Amino acid sequence: MRKNSRNRLAARGHLFIVSAPSGAGKTTLCHKLSSILPNLRHSVSYTTRDRRTGEVNNRDYTFVTEGVFRRMIKRGEFVEWAKVHGNLYGTSRKRLEEMRNKGINVILDIDTQGARQIRNKCSDGV
Repeated sequence: MRKNSRNRLAARGHLFIVSAPSGAGKTTLCHKLSSILPNLRHSVSYTTRDRRTGEVNNRDYTFVTEGVFRRMIKRGEFVEWAKVHGNLYGTSRKRLEEMRNKGINVILDIDTQGARQIRNKCSDGV
C-alpha cells in the first residue's frame, strides 16, 4: 500500500503561483504559459465583479453574486479569497484539488492577499 500512496503522491500535479498587484499582467502571463506548456492549466477564479466584453463564464472567471460568494466562504469552499477594488475573488478548493489529483499542474494568478493565504494552506506551492 505504501508504494501506491507514493505513486499517487508522485502523480499529483504541482501548484504554481503568480502573485502581483492588480493590473500587473498576471493573467496574461498565466494564459500564455498554459497555452505553451501541455500539462499546465490556468485556474479559473470565482468573482463577484461584472463580466467584461468578450469574457466567457467558466473560462475567464466564474461569475457569481456576492450572496453566492459569501455562502461559499462560509462553507470553506475557497483555498484563498480576497476583496480587490470592491469585488470578491477566490480560488475553488474543489477545482484545484480535482486538477492536481489528476496529475495536472495548475497555475494561479492571485493578488498578494491571496498569495499569503495560499502560503499558509498549501505548503507545496511554487
